[in-house]
Amino acid sequence: MANPLRVLVVEDSVDDTFFVVRELQRGGYQVDFERVETAAGMKEALQRGNWDLVVSDYQMPQFDGAAALALHAENGADAPFIMVSGAIGEESAVEMVKRGANDYVMKDNLARLVPAVQRELRYAQERRIHKQAEAAVAYLAAIVQSSDDAIVGKNLEGTILSWNRGAEKLYGYSAIEMIGRSVSVLFPPELRKESSHILKQIRNGEHLEGLETVRLRKNGTPVEVSLTISPVRDSSGRIIGASTFARERTPARRSRAAGTHAPGVRSGPKR
Repeated sequence: MANPLRVLVVEDSVDDTFFVVRELQRGGYQVDFERVETAAGMKEALQRGNWDLVVSDYQMPQFDGAAALALHAENGADAPFIMVSGAIGEESAVEMVKRGANDYVMKDNLARLVPAVQRELRYAQERRIHKQAEAAVAYLAAIVQSSDDAIVGKNLEGTILSWNRGAEKLYGYSAIEMIGRSVSVLFPPELRKESSHILKQIRNGEHLEGLETVRLRKNGTPVEVSLTISPVRDSSGRIIGASTFARERTPARRSRAAGTHAPGVRSGPKR
């Protein structure tokens, strides 16, 4: 089954446009194309269409490849831009690539067109996936940073790697003060062993929910907290650290907890 491909062809010659489209069809593409030969026509087409590919001649009576490439860049489209010309010299072709063209193909060697298109479409897809992944990470970071809960990330040695605004508010330390330090600075002296015990459970893949304990603020005052601690895994599933969600146990929250749990019972680790 042919792969659909929407192509904007910037070309003054109808015959040369036919040769380009035919070559793409031979390469397995179902081509839906539009031909333009002026700056106004290209600008309108870019605004109107969601193109997969732009193929442009280098020299045209009313337009040229450099101006077409500039319009393409101005539009911000991610579609590959490939020069297909019979008049472009190597020096000019290299200059066009430096300006942002993805590749160039000589009209007397159209056999190179399909491999070039396949490669650049693959790269464009990889760029889109990378951008989507970056956007997802940025959005997740924004959620974490704006959360009222204190959210702290640390490695398996207990070194703090991330510290959100909720943690700044709860404990009094800024992110700059805490990132790179041991999480044990938050533990009262009598609870220091708790840190190694928790990290051991995390290494074993355990998830701790509703752990009620005490931590120290920057000014040295204790604060009662309820913690949820989960292992953090990399893409291969290997445990590389832990994330801690903490809330202060205010009188209202202690009352709600008392209504949920039997007296004298506190939530503990879960697998």
